[in-house]
Amino acid sequence: MNKTETVTIYPAKNITGGVSLPGDKSISHRYAMLAGIAEGTTKLKNFSSAADCASTLGCMEALGCAVRRTGGEVEIDGAAGKLRAPAAVLDCGNSGSTMRMLSGMVAAQEFASEMTGDESLRKRPMKRIMDPLRQMGAEIEAKGEGDRPPLRIAGRRLKGMTYKMPLASAQVKSCVLFAGLFAEGETTVEETVATRDHTEQALRAFGVTVKREKGRATVAGGQRLKAIEAYVPGDISSATFFLCAAGIFAGSNVVFDSVLLNPTRAALLDVMTQMGMKLNFLKVEEQFGELIGTVQAQASGLKGATIKGGLTAALIDELPALAAIAPYTREGIEIRDAKELRVKESDRIAAVAENLRRMGATVEEFEDGLRVPGGQKLHGAEIETYGDHRIAMAFSVAALRAEGETKIVGSEAVAVSYPEFFETLERMVER
Repeated sequence: MNKTETVTIYPAKNITGGVSLPGDKSISHRYAMLAGIAEGTTKLKNFSSAADCASTLGCMEALGCAVRRTGGEVEIDGAAGKLRAPAAVLDCGNSGSTMRMLSGMVAAQEFASEMTGDESLRKRPMKRIMDPLRQMGAEIEAKGEGDRPPLRIAGRRLKGMTYKMPLASAQVKSCVLFAGLFAEGETTVEETVATRDHTEQALRAFGVTVKREKGRATVAGGQRLKAIEAYVPGDISSATFFLCAAGIFAGSNVVFDSVLLNPTRAALLDVMTQMGMKLNFLKVEEQFGELIGTVQAQASGLKGATIKGGLTAALIDELPALAAIAPYTREGIEIRDAKELRVKESDRIAAVAENLRRMGATVEEFEDGLRVPGGQKLHGAEIETYGDHRIAMAFSVAALRAEGETKIVGSEAVAVSYPEFFETLERMVER
């Protein structure tokens, strides 16, 4: 992103209407990667419009998979387990998901490769995937200081193992299980805190046998994957911003069509309900282990919440939006055990605290989180996004109830996950 853009958000009276969300990022990444090593042609509808998922498609293409994209439909010709040596460095853009998960696949191929990304991604830690891959026999090194990208990976024959995760990370779990598909014997990942299970569901969708026990997922190497035809459900992380917007206006009424309702991702719905939002589930169905439904959200004011422990891990992507609307709740919101937010696309704890203060809020910042008292009034300000899509969208929502106009500097960052965000938001706002 070379050009810095600014969007001005004006105060609103309410938010209402229907939202058709872009395809879920997490599922789009995984389906695209698994399609690349499957036999046959995978056809995906409502594939994510996010730049991050476009980075994954670009990497799969560079690794020898034909990719055809028409709007929200994507076709990927699988390489039947044998990817091709890329002619150039694999560019993961801003996508940590692409780099971390795809590393597990390329570590087992019969060629060397290098993976890099934009300035933000090159600041993000990769030791968390390098350690387990090395334990499986991979040759992987980070060229950046402090085990940061670019990553240089020389393909090796891998051996299965049992890996106990030292921190909750669905990306690390996915990396190890993807490597396990090519490893000798069985590979098991043990979790003390449950993370989203999209990888296990996606593996099964492509025909892989996955053994699940409490806190453990196991795959055997050498399994053949078969192409699928699937619809990618609406991204619930993108829905977060409209749920939060609805939550700060009494009388709001927002309907989400075909949104992901996976229990490992639906913690936000539980929290919003506990805070006082009324949610109606109008239609629910299952596809490849993923629950999809239509949800109506209505609000008449929000209480507050304390988010810590396992709940923090389950809500890690949604925390910036919740913190941004915390001043408008009655009791405020406290977030702890969220140190992981320090090493996202930006230091999200610092970014949220700074921008709330710019808008006139009182905020207490901790090493692992924030405490934002409720019952506060905010005023318009100039918001610094730090190139982070979730900061840009979170403060666009907070700005809807602020006094005066708010400028979102670096608004182009939303393209990383939700290019249509501002257009959708403007359509739903009543002034």
